This record gives sequence, C-alpha cells and structure tokens, in this order.
Amino acid sequence: MSGGDRRPPLRWGLTVPFPGVPLGDHPRLYRQAEALGYDDLWSGETPNGSDGFTPLAIAAPVTERMRLVTGIVNPFTRGLGVLAQTAAALQEASGGRFVLGLGASSDVTVQRFNGLAFERPLSKVREAVAALRPVLSVPPERGYGGLRLERPVSQPVPIVVAALRGRMLALAAEVADGAFTNFLPLSGLPQVATALREGERAAGRERTPTELACRFFILPVAEEQGMVFARSMFAAYGSVPVYARFFRWLGWGEQIAPMVEAYQSGDRGRAAELAPENLIREIFIFGSPEEVRARVQEFVEGGITTVALTPIAEPDLLPQLLEALAR
Repeated sequence: MSGGDRRPPLRWGLTVPFPGVPLGDHPRLYRQAEALGYDDLWSGETPNGSDGFTPLAIAAPVTERMRLVTGIVNPFTRGLGVLAQTAAALQEASGGRFVLGLGASSDVTVQRFNGLAFERPLSKVREAVAALRPVLSVPPERGYGGLRLERPVSQPVPIVVAALRGRMLALAAEVADGAFTNFLPLSGLPQVATALREGERAAGRERTPTELACRFFILPVAEEQGMVFARSMFAAYGSVPVYARFFRWLGWGEQIAPMVEAYQSGDRGRAAELAPENLIREIFIFGSPEEVRARVQEFVEGGITTVALTPIAEPDLLPQLLEALAR
C-alpha cells in the first residue's frame, strides 16, 4: 500500500473463542491477552461453532481496553432489528469498545444450515449497512421500518465489512470503517489491497484510509507436522463456493480445481490430499513465535493494518502461546 503515513495504526488481535476451551474458562485468557497488550478480540462465527456475539459478551465485563469485533455476523440469518439491538447492547456493555463486523457469509451457512435463500449478497450487505448506520449513530436516527432503539448508543458503532473480492472490497471502502479478509495468500495481498484502495479513491475517501484486517491461522509446529491438519481445513473452506471464487479471482483456479471437484463429489479425504501445498504455505503460518511474527510482518508491510491471530493448539498450551505471540 502506498502512503505509509496514511495507514491506520497497526492493531494486534486474537480470534475467539479459543478452540477446545469451554466458554466459561475464557475470562482468564481474555484478562491475560489484555495484560499482554493485545488490541482486539475478533469472534469467529462458524456454521457448527459458537455464535459471533456470545464470546464478546463474555469478554466485555472482564476487559477494559480491548476492542471487541464480530468477525463476522451476517444479515441473512439475523434480522436488521436484531443486529441493531445486539450491537447496541454490546456497545453499552463494553463502554464503547464494540465493532460490528458484517458480511454475507456463504451459501453453506445461509442456505444449507439455515434454510434461507442466499441471494444478492453484495446488495444484502450494502442494504444492511445503510439500514444499521442511522440506528447505531449519535444522535441516533430511525432505521429500517422506523426502528428507534429504546437504549440508543452513546457512541457510534463502527462497521467493518467482510470482503474477499473486488466488488465487496469496493463496497467496504465506500460505506464501512474497515474491511476484513480471510484465508488470504501472501501473493494475493497486493490484489486485495489495491482493490480496497481503488474503492476508496472511487468513493472519495482517500483521506480516511480504511482499516484492512486479516485472520491468520497459526500452527505452532513444524510444517511437516501441521500440514495434515492444514490440508483438511483448507479443503473444507476452499471448496465452499464463495472461497473457491476468491481463489480463482486470485489466480489459483487451476490449482484448486481437482480439490474442489473431489470435495463436492463427497470424497473429503481425497480433497485434502489434493489441496495445493504451495497455496497452503501462503495462507497458514507454521513454526516458532519468531517465525510467525516474521511471516505476519510480511503481510503488514503489504498493507494489512489489523492482525487477527488464530492460534491452533492444545488448550493447556494457549497461555504460553499467547504470551509468545504478543506484539
């Protein structure tokens, strides 16, 4: 990204909830993370995991400084009124530290697991941001259907839009306070950052550069030890249509095609075997804390302004790993 002096301050965060740790045991890890200097907690709402709000609601009373961000929730499976209510409640509970991370999610989550039509995702996100902004602003205005909250926010709720490809990145630059990307290969970073900055220019927002957040999957083991897990995880995500289109957009279409075909035919094991290792090495980060920091720094130099680390380790190793990965 050009114009380093225009770049938002670097933020160093964590994805929550932590795998394998009961939600009731999270407060001690949240306190530790804040004491270690982490800036953010980004919730990871997955189709078969925790929802995006509960881990942050647990964090609100046990932290004082960290920003609490949904990464992400979507306007298909939650109505606009419910999103506004929940965002305002978390903003109040956290003393103004909440950020609403909003995105289209995927056809798997929306259609297969929730029985809803996954249609016009770009328009759906645009309409959601437009409807939520007035309600979550100061002074508040009426939103969709005349909604006015009984407990309005005392501070505006920032909105980050989850964006993978060009049009959604342009939308984030136009209407949001930040963009959030996921499963980003290092070689694809210039294309993503350029699309975001071009969107800013088109929207006349160059003076207020958009935050660009990225989630990083950390496997604190040697590559040969972590590759089996990484292959399986990548095959599951990379074969979802929205992610497959993302990788094709970045020029990896030919490499992922056999994996996607195997996964969609139901042969998950074969799909993992066919997952391209060169692409996995660009996305997953293996090795020691020093190796992790060095790799993440390459992304920061390429334009990432907010780092959301996702450490994948046994629960009893997490406290030591959080300390080792602290900025």
